[in-house]
Order: sequence, then structure tokens, then C-alpha cells
Amino acid sequence: MAPGVSPCACKGVRRCLVCEKLKRKEHLEANEPKIVHRFLYDPETGLAVCKDAAAASFPSFPFPGVFLRDDFVSEEEEEMLISAMDQDVWNESQSGRRKQDFGPKVNFKKRKVRVGGFSGLPALSRELVLRMQREPSLSGFQPVEQCNLDYHPQRGSAIDPHLDDSWLWGERLVTVNMLSSTTLTMSLEQGLPELGLAEEVHVAVRLPRRSLVVLYGEARHRWKHAIRREDVQERRVCSTYRELSAEFLPGGQQAELGAQLVNIALSFQGTPI
Repeated sequence: MAPGVSPCACKGVRRCLVCEKLKRKEHLEANEPKIVHRFLYDPETGLAVCKDAAAASFPSFPFPGVFLRDDFVSEEEEEMLISAMDQDVWNESQSGRRKQDFGPKVNFKKRKVRVGGFSGLPALSRELVLRMQREPSLSGFQPVEQCNLDYHPQRGSAIDPHLDDSWLWGERLVTVNMLSSTTLTMSLEQGLPELGLAEEVHVAVRLPRRSLVVLYGEARHRWKHAIRREDVQERRVCSTYRELSAEFLPGGQQAELGAQLVNIALSFQGTPI
């Protein structure tokens, strides 16, 4: 490795197994364990059900804003999609992930969008997007970005708890989960005082292989979401699709730019940027 060249793409507090080997363990772990109340999302009832004794007096509570569709893609489609992705370059990303971006260049701090270089979503996504739009919860869904992420346990792949931007990206976040099952961890650091839970609350949403998950409402804007390292047991590839916010839709301040982005995206002629 050349002097001064980082062995991975991690920055700040983010870590993967590659860079952890070069760091002292004491710098990577929190000093004090914290109390976390853990629940499991039940897609049949839409409830978050208690997983541990610490919250036993709170057996369940409504958890709105999650839609799950099993077997959204077939085994044959999954194989074809992964094969096509692996023919393109995977770029190193933070926390042991690799990525492929199909979307406009965005500076979220300055709130600027650059169309140049954006050629649309990939051709193989055309049928998937049409299928998404047939779901009642995805009526009118017009994605303008697709981000493919490659997780692998040997790299310690994960993604920290976060909320997706809401200036550019709209109400629904849509992900197709492929190659292996995993768990999406939803979290509220401030707890749920209305239920008497003052400490952090986690709700585990299990994502089967080849499933589709949609986050909207409270699950989109209030609860952070993450993929923990321990929940990546095999290679996992996911494709996340994002639509535009109201500011970029008809009637919004940047509707003209929004229409341009939609037209480019849905030409399905894209290559990774």
C-alpha cells in the first residue's frame, strides 16, 4: 500500500474490519453500556412486540410506516440482477460497504443538485419500477436515484443509524433486499416517553431474501434505520430507490428541475456515476 493511502473508505467515527485492525480496540468501543429496549416488528399486525424482559410490561405498540412484500423478485431475477451489477465497478464506501450510484450529484449542505453526468436508472430496473408502481403503497412512485450497496461479513459491513435527507428525497424509501436475509434496526435514542420508555428503543424489522421494504411516515422521518454488522451473515446486496420531495414536484419551487430529473431517471439508460 502506498504511503498515505487509506486501506478503506471509512471516515470519522465509521469503521470496518479492515481499518479496525489498524486501530486500538479501546478507541472503537463505548465506555459505558447503555440500556436499550428491544422490540420485533410483526408485519402481519403492524405491531412492535417486546423482545426482552426489561420491557415486558410493554408487550407491543403500533409501528406505522413499514410495508414488506416477500418474494418481490424471483430467484432467476435475483441472479440476473446481481450478475449485471457485478459487471459494473463497485466503489469502496464507508463501514465496509461497496456501492454503485445511479442518480444526480448532490451537495446536501449547500442544497445544490447537478444534473450533468446523470444518465438515468439502469435498464434492468425498468421492470422492477413498473412492479413497484403496481403496489398500492407505491402508487405514483417515480424514483430518481438508485443506490446499490454490497455488504459482506468479511469486511464488517454495516450502516450506522441515520435519517435519509428530506430536502431532496421524498416520502417513500424503497429497498429490494437480495442474496441473504438481514435485519433492519429502527431506533429512537430519546425513547418513547408516551409508553414510559425513557431509554433508547430498537425495533427489529426482518428483511427476507428477495423482499421489498418501504419506509414512510414515522418510520421514514422519526425513526433512524441501520444495518448492524452482526446482522450481515452472508453477502448481501440491496438496491434502494428514492423519489423527489414536494419542492421538486409539480407546484414546488424547483418543479422544472424535478421534471428534468424524472425524465432522465426513467429513461433507464443509466450507468454508475
